[in-house]
Order: sequence, then C-alpha cells, then structure tokens
Amino acid sequence: MTSRPVPTTHSRPLPAGLTREQLLEIYRYLRLTRTLEERLTALYRQSKVIGGLFRSLGQEGESVASAYALERGPHRDILSPLIRNLGSMLVMGAQPLEILRQYMAKAGSPTRGRELNVHFNDLERGFLGQISHLGDMIPVMAGITLTFKLRGESRVGLVYIGDGGTSTGTFHEGLNFAAVQRCPLVVIAEYNRWAYSTPPEKQFAVKDLAEKAKGYGISAGTVDGNDVLAVYEATKAAVARARGGGGVQFIEVKTYRRKGHAEHDDQHYVPQEELDWWAKQNDPVDRYVKQLLQHEWTEERDLTEIDERVRVEIDQATDACVNEPLPQPETTLPGVYASPPAAERLWFRSL
Repeated sequence: MTSRPVPTTHSRPLPAGLTREQLLEIYRYLRLTRTLEERLTALYRQSKVIGGLFRSLGQEGESVASAYALERGPHRDILSPLIRNLGSMLVMGAQPLEILRQYMAKAGSPTRGRELNVHFNDLERGFLGQISHLGDMIPVMAGITLTFKLRGESRVGLVYIGDGGTSTGTFHEGLNFAAVQRCPLVVIAEYNRWAYSTPPEKQFAVKDLAEKAKGYGISAGTVDGNDVLAVYEATKAAVARARGGGGVQFIEVKTYRRKGHAEHDDQHYVPQEELDWWAKQNDPVDRYVKQLLQHEWTEERDLTEIDERVRVEIDQATDACVNEPLPQPETTLPGVYASPPAAERLWFRSL
C-alpha cells in the first residue's frame, strides 16, 4: 500500500505500538470490508448473488482489528471466520475478486461454484473456512492448535463465535478440551445482541459471555467491540499469552449487528430506535476515523485517497467477474466424489 511520507514527529504519540502506515492499513481494511459488502448488496438486489448475503455492518471493527493482531507471512497463524468476519479474511489475504466470485457462484470461484459466500479455505494465507453448524469450529480449531503445540510451533489459532453459538454443545465441549490441553487458541466471542432473532436474555442467563469461559479455567475478558484499537490491543495481548504457553484466551467483544441475519431478514423484531442509536453513535468505522483525526495520527486527505483506491479496486473486481459463467453441469461431481459414476456424468451432460 502506498502512502505519504511518514512525518518525523507527531503531535500525539501513536497508539498500541502501531506505526502510521499500520493505522492507515487498518483503515483500508475497514473501508474495503464495508465497500465490498455494499457492492454485494447491490448485486444481491440485481439477483446476481446466489443464496444468502450476510452483512457485517456494525461489526467490521472487531473482525479487522482481531485478525490484524495475528502473525502473517511464512510463520502465519490460522484463523477461522464466521459469515460476519469478512474483514478478518481480507486482512489475512483474501481478495475482493474471489469473494465476489464466491457469492455469485462463478465457475472461477475458489470452490468452483460448489460453495457460496465465505465458505472457502486458504491455509497458505492463514484462514480456514467455516462449518455452518455454529460452534463446530471451536473443536476444529482446538485440534489444529493442539498440533501447533505438539510440534513445538510458535503459532496461534483464532476462532470466532457468536453469542447464540455459545449455547451449543460443541462450543462447550471444544472449549473444555482446548482448556485442558492448553492449546494456543484465542476465541473471539461476538456479543452482537441478536442470535438470528433471539435476544440475549432469552439465550443465556449470564451478563457477559466471558463468564462462560471462566468456568473452564480460561483467561477471559470483555472489550468494546466497536473500538478498533481496544480490540487490537486486547487481541495482541491474548495472542502473545497463547503463543507463550498460556493456553486458551477468551475475548468477548461487545458489538452490534445492524443488519438482519441475512439480507432477506427485514429485522422487524428490532426496535428502530436501537438501530438508529448504533448507526449514529457507535459505528466502528466512524469512531476509528474520529480517533485518527482528533489525535492527528493522519490527515483527512489520506483517508479520502484510501476511499478512492478502495472504490476503484471494488469496481475493477466487479467488472472482472460479474459476467463470468456459472459452472457447467458436467463439472458437478468431480471434486466432490473421488471417482464420479460414469452414468451420472452422462446424465448431467444431457441437461
């Protein structure tokens, strides 16, 4: 990413051990996440997105900030995102072009049209696609991080779970296993106020999700999920503890889901004044911009330049794939079955 020359002095100290370039890079990922999802919304309304569209509006800050605390490169850590953690995948190296192809089920998508949205892997870049059954990625990531420990690798795994997902049996089983084995695992629990349409008071009796983790002897804390720098600092510290042999680390991020479960969900169960308050007073991107400008860590023109570059990037990615073909029928079985039955291959060719 190109940026302006770094000033030799700053009127305010830079936060969280971050450089000016890193602060701007975090902003780019925030803006890239939101702009890409806005484009996907437009494509969904044009019936070009196949299946559901899951927005992270209001939650981009915690996804980007937590992933940014991980090690990337040759000795990369591994994260497992959920459907509202697109920002974390972008941080780890996922590209808008492949996200767009996935949502439109293009033949050239990472899964060749066999899966949708963010259900794809790239362990070389450090992200493991989710299992739709919520809670299941906790034991999966417990197993992966156990291999890091057994091999003596200085690597950490990070997994996301929603507030509703903490009510599932696999969440508790996986968390207990990881705690007993002292796996180098960081769990980001997203308290976003809605488990589909179920509010927290009808989902669990505890006030904070962190209380659930403490019952397994896990170090757990709560942070403002819409404060980008606070999430980054908390995750950076948790990653360091996990990497240093401290076992499972649990971070509850208090945030808010400003869209329905998916684009088809009209949120009739959410009070309008609640949505308005979170949009006007507690938007993570707006809060981060305000911090950058108030503390004079950057200038508004730098942010404007990033906005424009992101817009161009999303436009180019859309133009590159929007008219690409869907998979051909005869490609359905290869890659799913080791040896696709010949009769079925012939049947698909006849369609």
